[in-house]
Amino acid sequence: MIPVKLTTLAALSSIPADTIIDVRSPTEFTEDHLPGAINLPVLSDAERAEVGTIYAQDSAFRARKIGAALLSANAARHLQGPLADKPGEWQPLVYCWRGGQRSDSFATILDQIGWRVRLVEGGYRSYRTLVVNALYTTPLLHKLCVIEGGTGTAKTRLLEHLREAGAQVIDLEGIAQHRGSLFGGLSQDQPSQKMFESHLATALGHLDPAQTTWIEAESSKIGARLIPPSLWARMCAAPRVELHAPLDARADFLCRAYADLTQDAVTLHRLIDKLRPYHAAETIASWQACGSSGDFATLAARLVSEHYDPRYAKSATRSDTSMRAITLDDLSDATLASAARALTSQTIPA
Repeated sequence: MIPVKLTTLAALSSIPADTIIDVRSPTEFTEDHLPGAINLPVLSDAERAEVGTIYAQDSAFRARKIGAALLSANAARHLQGPLADKPGEWQPLVYCWRGGQRSDSFATILDQIGWRVRLVEGGYRSYRTLVVNALYTTPLLHKLCVIEGGTGTAKTRLLEHLREAGAQVIDLEGIAQHRGSLFGGLSQDQPSQKMFESHLATALGHLDPAQTTWIEAESSKIGARLIPPSLWARMCAAPRVELHAPLDARADFLCRAYADLTQDAVTLHRLIDKLRPYHAAETIASWQACGSSGDFATLAARLVSEHYDPRYAKSATRSDTSMRAITLDDLSDATLASAARALTSQTIPA
């Protein structure tokens, strides 16, 4: 076996391994794992809990013996299943929680078969330390430019066009699996905070810090996920481009962007109902009536003008000299693509 010490996040992609194998339990893997890893648990969640209980309450020796039997059975299942077709030149990289018995035992079996096995020193914990250092401890060096604007000004769609125009982009809402508002939940669950940070650190690691990276303005929290402090501090200090568009264009865009909600009256009604702490019952009832009648353009326009815009006006930093305003007559893809090309051709101040 070949021990591998992770010194930087970038070094992970240079390790000569065909497959990264996480041998931790499914719950541990779901919470977070190394980018690109597959889960071949040597102990299931229930088995891990059983062995841990025996270790704490009975005997360390008995726990190791039972654990070894379970590990051997699970290893055999993996060898006869996901690994059955791996050729002799296949090279796996194996890790567990802290580079202990689970990964060492499984790696030993693979090594004895004849595969060239690499083992992560310190396991997942060593990787997690690098993520924390990158997002919590070390100041972020990336040159950011923040796209700001009221609800429905197509900020996320503009990011997509900027990427198509060759610009560097971080899509926070895509990574967090949330569109950043009460109506913003996507069809899949949000990743855990640790998984969110792993994906974010990976995305940042693929970018050139010296080149401008475009990112959408967010609050410090996207759904249930918190933006890590190093990135948040950099976003707060970054120059900004503010989008403006007519109310009817914004309403039309929202109807297209949130088409899933216009087709789900029950969910739409429930989400509007969550705005009761902020508005009179009559206002909520009139919004609900728009949704029930299918008048989604009016509903979107009213939510923007009566709920979102007043809150945006309170939070916006109008005195910021690094803010530039861009007014778009419509929010079609053609207009957004043209705006993206114009932005990528301009010099953004550091």
